[in-house]
Amino acid sequence: MQRLISAVLLCLTTMAAHAGDTRIAVAANCAVPAKRIAEAFERASGHKATLVTGATGKFYAQIVNGAPFEVLLAADDETPAKLEKEGHATGTRFTYAIGRLVLWSASPGLVDIDGAVLKRGTFRHIAVAKPRLAPYGQAATETLAALGLAEALRPRFVLGENIAQTHQFVASGNAELGFVALAQVAKDGRIGEGSGWIVPAQLHQPIRQDAVLLARGRDNAAAKAFLEWLKGDDARATIRGFGYDLP
Repeated sequence: MQRLISAVLLCLTTMAAHAGDTRIAVAANCAVPAKRIAEAFERASGHKATLVTGATGKFYAQIVNGAPFEVLLAADDETPAKLEKEGHATGTRFTYAIGRLVLWSASPGLVDIDGAVLKRGTFRHIAVAKPRLAPYGQAATETLAALGLAEALRPRFVLGENIAQTHQFVASGNAELGFVALAQVAKDGRIGEGSGWIVPAQLHQPIRQDAVLLARGRDNAAAKAFLEWLKGDDARATIRGFGYDLP
C-alpha cells in the first residue's frame, strides 16, 4: 500500500513538474463550449488554460500588437490565415467548428420557425454584431441581403461590438430580436428558451471557425497540447452539443 501511495504521489509530482500554462483568445460565440473543453483539458493534462473571450477582429489587432496569447480560436478562417501570412502564427491552423446563425428572441413565439417575422417587421430593434469585427455579424448582413431586407431593416439595427454583446442586447430586451450564434442559445443542438429561426446555411457564406497556434506559443507545450485536445473526440462532442457543425 505504501508503495502504491508513493507511486501515485510520484506520478502527481511529475505531472505538476511538467504542467504548463497557456493563454487562449476565444471568439465570443464559443465562450461556453471553450470553457467546458478547457476544464476537461486541465483535468486530463494537468496544464492550465486561461481563456479570454472577445471579437475576432479585435483579437487580430491585439495579437499583431504583441498581446500575450499563444492560441487563437477564431470565429472565422480568414483571420488565422492572415496571421499566418504575416508571421504571427505558425502554420498549424485547422477548422474546429462550423458555426450556425440563428435569429433569436427572448420572447417565446415572437420569432417563427421560417423567419417570416423579418418581413412582417413587427419589431422596433434588431441586434446585429458589427460585420467588420464579428463574422456572425457579416453572416447576418449577408442573410438580410439574400432576403432583400438589408436596406429596409438597417435603420433598426442595434450594433454589438461582438456576438456576446449582441446576445446581451436581445436577452435584456434592448432589442426584441437579433442574429446570434446558435451555440449561445442552444441546448443539445436545439434552441432552448425564447424563440428562434435557425438560418439556412445557404443564405450566407459558411462560418468556418479556425484555431491556430500563435507565434508566442511556438515553444509552449501546454498550447500545443490544447490544440491537440481540441481535435479529439471529447472536445468535438462538446462542440457538436452546442449546435455547431463539424468539419
